[in-house]
Amino acid sequence: MMDAMDALAAMADDARAILLLCSSIAARRGDDARPLGPAGWAMVAQQLARVGLAPGSLLGLDEAALAQLLGDAVPSAEAVARQLSRTGQLAIELDRLAMRGISAVTLADDAYPWRLRDRLGPKAPPVLFTAGERSLLNAGGVAIVGSRDIDAVGESFAADVAASAAGSGRAVISGGARGVDQTAMRAALAAGGTVLGLLPEGIERRIREPETRQALTDGQALLASPYHPGAGFTAGAAMGRNKLIYALADVAVIVASAARTGGTWAGAEDALNAGWVPVFVRAAEDAPEGNRLLLRMGAHPLEAPDAPDAPHPSAAAPTRPAAALEAPFVQDSLGLDDGA
Repeated sequence: MMDAMDALAAMADDARAILLLCSSIAARRGDDARPLGPAGWAMVAQQLARVGLAPGSLLGLDEAALAQLLGDAVPSAEAVARQLSRTGQLAIELDRLAMRGISAVTLADDAYPWRLRDRLGPKAPPVLFTAGERSLLNAGGVAIVGSRDIDAVGESFAADVAASAAGSGRAVISGGARGVDQTAMRAALAAGGTVLGLLPEGIERRIREPETRQALTDGQALLASPYHPGAGFTAGAAMGRNKLIYALADVAVIVASAARTGGTWAGAEDALNAGWVPVFVRAAEDAPEGNRLLLRMGAHPLEAPDAPDAPHPSAAAPTRPAAALEAPFVQDSLGLDDGA
């Protein structure tokens, strides 16, 4: 097994710089240098682009050189220098996470999901922490989402759609929350399918659960999160990760939504407005009011609990190389909002 420094050496310079600047996994206790948010990184990336440099070129520069290169693009060259100097701590933390089966993928990596880069643009998270079958990041599939509090009819519908998706060889993509999310993910696994869980918290706690650990070990699942592996749940984080569920899918199914409130509604509204994927909504007389409103907003009705096909199949993944400067932004891996 590679030791910590060998593992770090195998990481590309651009990815290393993004991790140092845009996540806090290498932060020392008491260090007040905050990871760059999207606005801050946009200014840095634009400045680097003007002089034809990539993020990795920042590594090894001292405070004076960083100040000369970045100028007003950063509020403090001294803070950036401290962040970039955490190479040793980054190696230790990456090694610790690797021992737990967790790895990081950045915008600079070929493994970064092309759907997120293409569909979300400046709202795509610069860092994802993952555990499990990483090929699922680029596999597409059927997003199945809905309220945490679901009745028996909705629960049965979610399970049947998930089993249908698994039977057709498509992954189920969901958020891992109780209610519709967990019902769909468990049904897909029971049917021999695969699942991609986008978590609204760090993934360290979730991978300790025996059921989850077994699915990861069997190659049936991938957990991913844009948040620090040890971060706890927050409502803001849950809202922030909703867009990732839709953007990673080929088609989405909303089983149950409240009207004009809650994370399911907000995510569905964003997806319909952005047009990332076709959005289907359970259509039934006993469906929640939110479902009916979403249908009026342009969602497709889904009456039978079968996983729908996308009207326009997803294009193949682009063959272009990953480029950290192609999308001049990086968000704090602890939050999708600037300054979080």
